[in-house]
Amino acid sequence: MLQPVITPPVVSPTLTDRYGRRIDYVRLSVTDRCDLRCSYCMPEGFKGFEEPDHWLNFDEIERLIGAFARLGVSRVRLTGGEPLLRRDIAGLARRIAALPGIDDLSLSTNATQLERHARDLKAAGVTRLNVSLDSLQQARVEQINGRDVLAKVMQGLAAAQDAGFAPIKLNMVALAGVNDDEIDAMVSFCMERGFVLRLIETMPIGDTGRNAEYLDLQPVKARLQAQFGLVDTALPGAGPARYLGTPDGRFNVGFITPVSQHFCETCNRVRIAVDGTAYLCLGQDEKFEFRPLLRGGCSDSELDAAIRHAIDLKPERHEFTEAPGKILRFMSMTGG
Repeated sequence: MLQPVITPPVVSPTLTDRYGRRIDYVRLSVTDRCDLRCSYCMPEGFKGFEEPDHWLNFDEIERLIGAFARLGVSRVRLTGGEPLLRRDIAGLARRIAALPGIDDLSLSTNATQLERHARDLKAAGVTRLNVSLDSLQQARVEQINGRDVLAKVMQGLAAAQDAGFAPIKLNMVALAGVNDDEIDAMVSFCMERGFVLRLIETMPIGDTGRNAEYLDLQPVKARLQAQFGLVDTALPGAGPARYLGTPDGRFNVGFITPVSQHFCETCNRVRIAVDGTAYLCLGQDEKFEFRPLLRGGCSDSELDAAIRHAIDLKPERHEFTEAPGKILRFMSMTGG
């Protein structure tokens, strides 16, 4: 009597760190350059940029992200610096979007270059955009960002909506005594334009982050929840924001609170800097350099093993409260 053939179930590959967290999200910096000098990120006059020869080229990026995808990563976000300053960014996006296993490709931008890139990014397979906008006042934008770019950002947002990006998330770094009086105005702006608002606490990364005017977002969250009758909700994306929304779903606001309410226990991401260095935590020093392997002719199995080793280096949590002076590198060096 013939025995039935039993097909073993297909087991999806997964990357899991030592603390049981599944790692399925890579934030990929494609440049450490930026055309702004935001007060909480990169100081005016900063010269410590990575040499372009050290940047991963597109072939190296495609191979590295392809290996992460083989091991279970399904989400990639292109960051910087300002990623739209990298030449042929849409071409790189197209190559990453085509990789087997990559289901979600997003991009973070300050939107100063977005007007001319929006349609190409959409056509290349970028599915979602996060746009930095810390103020709606021209003089205050110049104060925070170091440049008068509000008009360019608004043009970029309009172009992104015309290209079909929806929803678009606006990232507002909330700074005590600087722009915290604009939170309600930003809520109204996002409600009117159909944007998702995300309020972000500053992190003590580099001198710029430590010197920024930190604002605890927990009281802001409670006030907005009561004022607008917001309820818990969830939105697409792999980031750390905790969302509230109106009951009719027309408006959503996220809170990214690495200091007042950290989210380390659910951290599912690693950051890869422009030079191929993987940073396993924003608030710790653990890292792994992939560039020497990629340029040394490593095999696919060696690359896969290196990725698993890197994930094993991921610490349990940051120490922003206990050791706020620990991280000396600027955010632009790590990758957004």
